[in-house]
Amino acid sequence: MILLDPDLDPDPSLHAKLPRRSTGPAQSAQLRNQRIPNTRMLALFLREAQAAVKLRGQVTVLLTTDAAIRRLNRQFCGKNKATDVLSFPADAPGPLKIAGDVAISIPMASRQASERGHSLGIEIKVLMLHGLLHLAGYDHEADSGEMARREHKLRAILRLPRGLIERTMSPSTKLGDGSTSRVGGIAQRAPGAKRSSTTKGRRP
Repeated sequence: MILLDPDLDPDPSLHAKLPRRSTGPAQSAQLRNQRIPNTRMLALFLREAQAAVKLRGQVTVLLTTDAAIRRLNRQFCGKNKATDVLSFPADAPGPLKIAGDVAISIPMASRQASERGHSLGIEIKVLMLHGLLHLAGYDHEADSGEMARREHKLRAILRLPRGLIERTMSPSTKLGDGSTSRVGGIAQRAPGAKRSSTTKGRRP
């Protein structure tokens, strides 16, 4: 399930600042690339990614603001700063078969998409995959590269660019194609965190 934070700007492209004479096709495409994809398309990708990860149970993805994700990061991870994605695994599957929640900062995702030259929609999918892997029990801050290798394989299956972990490269972790990866500076699973009402789309 995909939820939009009510405080989130549904179309950041309307407020994007471009040079005065930037009205051509390239600039129009740039603005379109900054729009949040419709929730139906993202829900389809969520199902496809969950199947690839082999994660069972309901997952809720909240698309939210920098301020909201900073509050979640401070509350559950003890880090008083905004981040791109946070994962909140369910304590136990239970009768409702809930796998957990993922929160994604759209402003940060938009900035990262611009830096890497792809659309906001692609960046959301990259972050979603990373969050799902954390819900499945992977932890790049504690493993020996297992999550990096898994993410590397899955992003090829899901037709995504470089994975979130792969973006910070160093000769420490071997990946499936012989490339290497270093973990650092990216979001993490919230260890032992209970599912938050904020990640269900209600304002904190």
